Amino acid sequence: MQPVASGPSAASGPVAPAPANAFQAQFDALRRHAPALRREGVAERRARLQKLSDWLHANRTAIHEALHADFRKPSAETDMTEIWTSLVELNHTSKHLKQWMARRRVGTSLALLGTRSWVQVEPKGVALIISPWNYPFYLAVGPLISAIAAGNAVVIKPAEQTPATSALLQRLCEELFRPEEVVLIQGDKEVATELLKLPWDHIFFTGSPEVGKIVMRAAAEHLSGLTLELGGKNPAVVDETANLRDAAEKIVWGKFLNNGQTCVAPDYLLVQESVQPALLVELKAAIERAYNPDGAGIQHSESLARVVNHHHLARLAGLLEDARTRGATVAAGGTVDAAQNYIEPTILTNVPAGARILEEEIFGPLLPVLTFKTLSETTEYVNARLKPLAQYVFSNNAENRRYLLDNISAGGAGVNETVLHFAHPELPTGGVGNSGLGKAHGHAGFLAFSNEKGVMRQRVGFTGIKAMYPPYTPKVRKLISWLVKYL
Repeated sequence: MQPVASGPSAASGPVAPAPANAFQAQFDALRRHAPALRREGVAERRARLQKLSDWLHANRTAIHEALHADFRKPSAETDMTEIWTSLVELNHTSKHLKQWMARRRVGTSLALLGTRSWVQVEPKGVALIISPWNYPFYLAVGPLISAIAAGNAVVIKPAEQTPATSALLQRLCEELFRPEEVVLIQGDKEVATELLKLPWDHIFFTGSPEVGKIVMRAAAEHLSGLTLELGGKNPAVVDETANLRDAAEKIVWGKFLNNGQTCVAPDYLLVQESVQPALLVELKAAIERAYNPDGAGIQHSESLARVVNHHHLARLAGLLEDARTRGATVAAGGTVDAAQNYIEPTILTNVPAGARILEEEIFGPLLPVLTFKTLSETTEYVNARLKPLAQYVFSNNAENRRYLLDNISAGGAGVNETVLHFAHPELPTGGVGNSGLGKAHGHAGFLAFSNEKGVMRQRVGFTGIKAMYPPYTPKVRKLISWLVKYL
């Protein structure tokens, strides 16, 4: 137990003021400029988005190099998961921005006759974006697009685990924005802790549920708006009606994309018992086709990213060793090369209850496969655990698909597909419960950084509701009773 410090005595002299926040001056500059951003129209905001789009096209090679330096991410994968996804978000937002910013008229009930009402959106003000290391470019730029479109001033705190990408994002911000519009601040968790002490109008955090709780507590101090994109153990259910080759290819792609370091990747498979042997054959074949087409060995594949650092690799190797020790079978893969931050795409069967790999979010290239006999077993298993960020259903039976979607709560879902729903700009993405709070992307992202202000305009001198003002005479009470009964 830590000792409790006593209060200052008269003899101790004046108490020294608390040190100022290291980032107060930058925050104040953003707050002073926020009203000017608020007044900007569609054209100004679109112009800012267009500059960002042009920068992405002009710096495509630099983005490739940064992601490769941080964890040997293949350039094609960077194009697809970091650049294309950002451009989709930019294009969609620019196209729909005028509509999103426009006032939206709402109807008037008979009880409010004589009034006109509408909803108008306004920026929240000054926003903090704390982005993660697994998709360090896209998961910083995506929320930035929404925040800019909504008219906010922004601070980005990128992940320290991916320094090359953080440096590139720093250059992006300095080349495209004035420091009172968008500023990037690099640093470790101490820097993030200091930033979280400031009274942000909105905080957008992407990361683990454990850190998400810390961010939520900090936001509560100032009642800041909050979006949490977290994670969880995402189930993929494969029933006996599924096309097994198609399912295997999509599961392998979604699971081992970015070497499994994807928050919406399938975390484990629930496979109908009768088709498990055939699915395992298809999974192994799909891994070979994707990462060993020339037979040179998966470790030499230029299509497979690496684990981000030694710390994360040690955690994954520990999950694998724990499962093996408890009796799990390595059906494919299993090779670990710590010197190269390499873990081979691995499939595990016969994983016993209690194994850490079934309890912790994996976030790497390890895939446990469990079996079931009836669909109700799958819903019971998933619903007995924390709510996942995503669920995947592989089935050619419409009733089975409907049953699984209706009886499992998850942030999002894919049917006969994995991961891809996250890139659809018309779909709100985010978690539920332990896997997140709030939604992002497209219109949902724009609204996350906006306040929807409800406005009612009444005609001057119009009686209307005045007939029910005090004093509550018998006549007034009768009018109010009529209102309650009929309107």
